[in-house]
Amino acid sequence: MEARDVLTPDGRSDGLTARDLLARWWRPAVVVLVAVAAVVWRLVREDLGAPPNLELTTAATFLAALLLRHRLAALVPLVVVVASDLALGNTSILLFTWSAWAVIGLAALPVRRLGRWGTGLRRFGVAAGFGVAGSVWFFLWTNFGVWLMGRESYYAPGLDGLLASYVAGLPFLRTMLLGNLVLVPLAAACAALVERLEHRVPVLVTAH
Repeated sequence: MEARDVLTPDGRSDGLTARDLLARWWRPAVVVLVAVAAVVWRLVREDLGAPPNLELTTAATFLAALLLRHRLAALVPLVVVVASDLALGNTSILLFTWSAWAVIGLAALPVRRLGRWGTGLRRFGVAAGFGVAGSVWFFLWTNFGVWLMGRESYYAPGLDGLLASYVAGLPFLRTMLLGNLVLVPLAAACAALVERLEHRVPVLVTAH
């Protein structure tokens, strides 16, 4: 085990380098698999009859931050959304949706130092908080974009129109919020399982 993998007394972890991730290829491999699943889910969600805004992207982002412990984790949500949008097609609020995911990716970077919040229930609490914050941010920013791009056409140009846009988006917020309250803690559990296997499976231990 590298020295950087040991939490310091104040609970910090220094993250992983690109060389570390190459040596521990299973970490980026898990992230890639989950990111691919997030892309596929966006492509088939409507055909399966799943509610809009039930997504895996936030959970994939949180998982990437925990396992990669590298700045590259911030790119995961953008990669998922851009890859799936190439097949689904873009919308008039593309700038707002992509920038919303970019902010969520950047917000996940402090998760690399999750050790300062401890493990167990505290980790799952941070995961749930990240899911809630990401959902609310996405709702506020993208519905602002819907109002801004749809002024005069769909909504009034003033505050009343903005509030109407937010009210119309509440069902989408509910779905995203409830989904992330389950999926993001599951991502934290997945990361904890990978970390535990690293210490218990002889092949992985010797690979360090």
